[in-house]
Amino acid sequence: MSKFGFDQDALIAQFAEASAKQGEALRTAVHGATLKALQGRELTLKNIKAVVKQVSGAAAEGASQNPLGVSQMEPLLEKAIAGMDAALLQAVEANHRALQQLMEYGAGLRESQVKKALGDLEKMEDMFFDTVRKAAAGKGPLQGAWTEALDKLQVKGTGMGGAATQTIEQVTTQAQAAMKQGRAMGLKAAQTLLDSYAALASGVLIGMTQAMQGGSGPAPVKPTTSKAKRSK
Repeated sequence: MSKFGFDQDALIAQFAEASAKQGEALRTAVHGATLKALQGRELTLKNIKAVVKQVSGAAAEGASQNPLGVSQMEPLLEKAIAGMDAALLQAVEANHRALQQLMEYGAGLRESQVKKALGDLEKMEDMFFDTVRKAAAGKGPLQGAWTEALDKLQVKGTGMGGAATQTIEQVTTQAQAAMKQGRAMGLKAAQTLLDSYAALASGVLIGMTQAMQGGSGPAPVKPTTSKAKRSK
């Protein structure tokens, strides 16, 4: 089992054997692999980048083995990229919900964890394009097809990028409004959430995924007064 939580060999095989009509199946497979790899990992930019690298690398490896021509593969690659974008959109939404919880407990924009979370969101789209391009580099005639598919999406804009921009704007507005109201931070409650922010966001993502799959998901995260482990 891969340390990233998805079967890399199975994904490679699926791309290698895909027919020209299986674009949607590949999109679903990539979305599922990306989301599965993200679950249970702290949602830091470093971890998200590692997942994107692993998933896109597996997709590129399998696609390079597919006997279909470049013209037939390009639409399939577009679907694969869309699947990753959709999964990262859910990661952005998880961060959004986690940040909203922090704001509700009075955390401000000056908190280092909040700054880092917002900074990671701002960098996520550029990281995504850069990582996928590097994963597809050297994949023979398909490198051009990957580039074309990525260029199209870059012009159009990703769902994750738009959601990240909206999240930053909304969280900033929420924090500024709280500051004007003179809301004081509940030190113990807010600090517990701040100290474990990336884990909090990961838990939110798991809950969102379980809810989409029909499960009840974990109960909403509530701060405790016990001492939290500080993330490094």
